[in-house]
Amino acid sequence: MPLLIFDVIEGRNEAELKTLLDAAHRAVLSAFKVPQRDRYQIVHENKAHHMVIEDTGLDLIRTRNLVVVRVITSPRPEEQKQQFYAELSRELQESCGIEGSDLMVSIITNGKGDWSFGNGVAQYLTGDL
Repeated sequence: MPLLIFDVIEGRNEAELKTLLDAAHRAVLSAFKVPQRDRYQIVHENKAHHMVIEDTGLDLIRTRNLVVVRVITSPRPEEQKQQFYAELSRELQESCGIEGSDLMVSIITNGKGDWSFGNGVAQYLTGDL
């Protein structure tokens, strides 16, 4: 159950955001092998001057197409993470025209007891999931 939180510079229309979210979900499905309806995504739109995302000396060129993705998930093997980074970059390039240099991803890991999908229940712990 990855939860994806996107930070983007304001200005994309609803169709562009839907295309971005659909592309990201395809990357999640491919890399993490989760069920189709295991989809949890939140978009935050920010003023350009509210996002300072430099390149850590990697000579990356950032533009207004910048997308920062935080993925909150249960532990994943390093190979899955690397596959996700590559799949997400490819999907965003092909579907949205977003260059790999405009994508930054951070994966935050937590445990099964850290999730409740509703009704005040930790479904991973109760066996409902």
